[in-house]
Amino acid sequence: MRYSILFFIVALIATVMITGCTQQQPAAGSGEEIKIGVIASLTGPASNVGKNMWQSAQVAADEINAAGGVAIGPSGKKIPVKLIVGDDESTQQGGQKAATKLITDDKVDILVGGYSSAVTSAYQQTIAEYQIPYIVTGASSPVITHRTDIDTSYVFHHCPTTDTYGKYTTMFIDQVVRPAVNKKLGAPDNRPFRLAIIYQDTAYGKGVQTAVQNTIAKNNLNIILVSEQGYRMGESDFRTPLTAIKAENPDAVYLGAFPNEGAPIITQARRDIGLDSIFLNVENNDNAQFYKDLGQYGEGAIIESRFSPYTAPEGVLAAAQENFKNSYFAKWGMYPDMMGASTYEGIFIAAEAIKNAGTTDKAAVRQALVDLSMPQVIEAMKDGKISFTSDFRESQFDLWMEQLVYDQSIGECRPHIVWPDNLKVTTFTLPDWYKPGSA
Repeated sequence: MRYSILFFIVALIATVMITGCTQQQPAAGSGEEIKIGVIASLTGPASNVGKNMWQSAQVAADEINAAGGVAIGPSGKKIPVKLIVGDDESTQQGGQKAATKLITDDKVDILVGGYSSAVTSAYQQTIAEYQIPYIVTGASSPVITHRTDIDTSYVFHHCPTTDTYGKYTTMFIDQVVRPAVNKKLGAPDNRPFRLAIIYQDTAYGKGVQTAVQNTIAKNNLNIILVSEQGYRMGESDFRTPLTAIKAENPDAVYLGAFPNEGAPIITQARRDIGLDSIFLNVENNDNAQFYKDLGQYGEGAIIESRFSPYTAPEGVLAAAQENFKNSYFAKWGMYPDMMGASTYEGIFIAAEAIKNAGTTDKAAVRQALVDLSMPQVIEAMKDGKISFTSDFRESQFDLWMEQLVYDQSIGECRPHIVWPDNLKVTTFTLPDWYKPGSA
């Protein structure tokens, strides 16, 4: 009898403990807040963009919380969002430290951010180990979700990859820049276009280089690569590789660079080397500080883009973009850049996935991201929806090309959309000072 009572008591205690543990599994995080970790480069060579990403994330969280938070679970109770930032310091070691702390110490429910592909890929093993959903909003190398050496199934890519925008820019060169140069030279249509590349010697920069090479080969484009010059991330003096490029008489130069590298590359090329060419830039350079640093030397340059602090295509998202820019300016006294825009969206994507999952259980949130189909937020998406491809979990953006025009009254350039035809507001032109390669 005594043992039967003892067994009953033990069983009752075990049942209570199990029930208590079950109840502690959050239908909505801790029941008090949803923790979103933001990995950004607050210090180091990428800090200009990283701070913009972190500040944009805060604007998104403010908007979500102003509406009451995220409604999840059967009751539809709204839970506020709490952001916790991790500074990757623009280094692989810093990224590992930031990711580990956010996951193990801060115990975030989901991650958003990541800028440098080299830095982001360095801590992906930690993401795989802890199986935490990660919405990457900046690191654009396809290796982020294509690699097979580790499990990347919890990583989702909310930014175009180097494959995508590298191809897009190369096709723009072939269809728009090449005919304009031939016309200026009075050269036949079959004259090969002379393209040079200067790229950051990382997964990101090499991804740009590879995309150009592959696009030329696969589409049999009449473009020859006359010079391909790499440099280390964070360098500031580019005159040696630029001198080598000038010696090859390029028609244009494509930069696989961060904004803090791209501005001095173009400035040194034109001011110090006398390389008066068309400089094509990756989308991450659509950044307010980039325009300040370029000054007059940015005249005529090209940026592939999907969001700009200073222009927007007409259409259904124009108002949404303007509202975001105004909110950002009101909070931070400056305008957001492209990486900020995708990170702003990343917070909304994270909130939507948790709402749809009805829980912060990481496997359930991951599946909600797999199944995600939500309206575009501020950037134009294919079919007007944010979703991720079934193979490599990549979202699909609509892109455009901008040409910079110098505004003497403010001492900076401003972008004007020149391609594709359905979005352009003006026509691409070769500046009077432009010097093409040899005929």
